[in-house]
Amino acid sequence: MSLQLVIVGGGPAGVQAATTAARLGAQVTLVERDVVGGAAHLWDCVPSKAMIATGERLGDVAGSSVLGLRSEPATVDLEALRSRLLELSAGLERRNVDLLTSQGVRLVRGTGRLVDAHTVEADHQGQLERFTADAIVVSTGSRPRVPDWADPDGMRVLTTRDAYPPPELPEHLVVVGSGVTGVEFVQMFSSLGSAVTLIVSRQQVLPGKDPEVAAVLEEDFLGRGVALLKGARAVGVTDTGDGVVVQCEDGRRVEGSHCLLAIGSIPNVEGLGLEAAGVELDGGRVVTVDHHMRTNVPHIYVAGDVSGKLPLSSVATMQGRKIAEHVMGLHQVDHRHLDYDKAASAIFTDPEIADVGLAEADAFAVGRKVRVTKVPFASTARALIDGDPRGFVKIISDPATGVILGGSIVGRNAAELISVLAVAVTNSLRVTDVAESLFVHPALSEALTDAAE
Repeated sequence: MSLQLVIVGGGPAGVQAATTAARLGAQVTLVERDVVGGAAHLWDCVPSKAMIATGERLGDVAGSSVLGLRSEPATVDLEALRSRLLELSAGLERRNVDLLTSQGVRLVRGTGRLVDAHTVEADHQGQLERFTADAIVVSTGSRPRVPDWADPDGMRVLTTRDAYPPPELPEHLVVVGSGVTGVEFVQMFSSLGSAVTLIVSRQQVLPGKDPEVAAVLEEDFLGRGVALLKGARAVGVTDTGDGVVVQCEDGRRVEGSHCLLAIGSIPNVEGLGLEAAGVELDGGRVVTVDHHMRTNVPHIYVAGDVSGKLPLSSVATMQGRKIAEHVMGLHQVDHRHLDYDKAASAIFTDPEIADVGLAEADAFAVGRKVRVTKVPFASTARALIDGDPRGFVKIISDPATGVILGGSIVGRNAAELISVLAVAVTNSLRVTDVAESLFVHPALSEALTDAAE
């Protein structure tokens, strides 16, 4: 009899775990209450990047004179944009459903919860159905965090999920939160024509990133008219009827037409019956005990945002794959564990920002000796051809062995270019391996070979 795998949550992790396990011979049931593909992915990630892409095209048109073109100013058709976002998300969900169906996965629409360590119950509009499982995966994602001083209404005070797109383009948007999500919203709405103020609780945007990287982004923001309120911690927001006022801890106040909260997310673990199944929780996050994403109950796994690891769709997808392989016994052969320190990530601002592996500041903080090489895109022919010489490539390597430990890229297509360094970091390649590779000319990737010399 085939192994019975039940998955609660059909985001990137759940879909990948389902399809991989089904291909390996498991009988798989996937329970999803909202959108197959993940709310965070299809209601957040995809629409936000689509809106950013629209803003980029507007910028390309506005700056086309550099390339010898004359064009009329482009404007945003909000309804056409809204329709495109809905079509993108719906199309991706259909693809996920078709993939699951083709692999023989049973898809159950409803809210799942664990009744005990081997039983999952799905509630679809009051209709209950139970499934017995040999193994269970919980991958229920997360939701935007709302502070106790804010009361989002979806009109003036917005969470991230109210903004794809909002009911109207804000005249003046006040963004609370200067992490990855916050700066992407600044990029999105400033490029679409809104005035934007960013409340920065510390002294630089992206406080967890390389200061050189943050400096390039801050310069771009200031150049496009974004107001940066540094050292300010928001403690309240008031809807005035025709606008908002955001209050800061130090007494400063910011007036705008809309306020957007971009201050993190909360894992969806409530009401899942994890305690009934014997799964230990710590501070609202599931405790994982090994590299295979198992909880303290060996046949119950967690993945994605509820795992407390990196909240990236790429990480969740890989977790789902690794869980399926472990459930089906493939870990007993050659198997590579996930190394979260080597995960590549990107921020879709303009210029784009991407990094992987060890950061320069982190190396210096622990007294580790590293070799740092940096090459500006302005030295490459392709950047000059494209009329966008902003940014740089930075590579961090071991001075003794030449092994690439990490890197940062700021500039056009950084999210694509970082893949080269991600492969290098994951496989302990040396700078000479990159420097001696024959890349295309003219291409932005030539900055990678230059930085590796």
